[in-house]
Amino acid sequence: MEEAVSAADANRKFSLLLRGVREGHSYVVTSHGKAVARLIPVGKHEGVAASAREALLSRLETQPVLHAGRWTREELYEDDQ
Repeated sequence: MEEAVSAADANRKFSLLLRGVREGHSYVVTSHGKAVARLIPVGKHEGVAASAREALLSRLETQPVLHAGRWTREELYEDDQ
C-alpha cells in the first residue's frame, strides 16, 4: 500500500523516503491534497508500459478505419470553445 506524503514533507524527508523505497515501500506525493507524483521501487512496475502499448495496438488493429477526409491545420488546432 502506498503512503501519502505532502510535497513539503517529501522535500524535508527525501533521504528517509528513499530509504523506504529501497526497502520496498511506495509513496504518493501530494500538493494541496492532490496526488502529483509517486515514489516507487525501480523494478516494481517494469513492463507496465510495454503491456499497455501492446493492449492499445491490439485494440487499434481490431477497430475499423474511418475515412474522415482531409483536415487543414487550422481545423486540427481549432478550439471548440
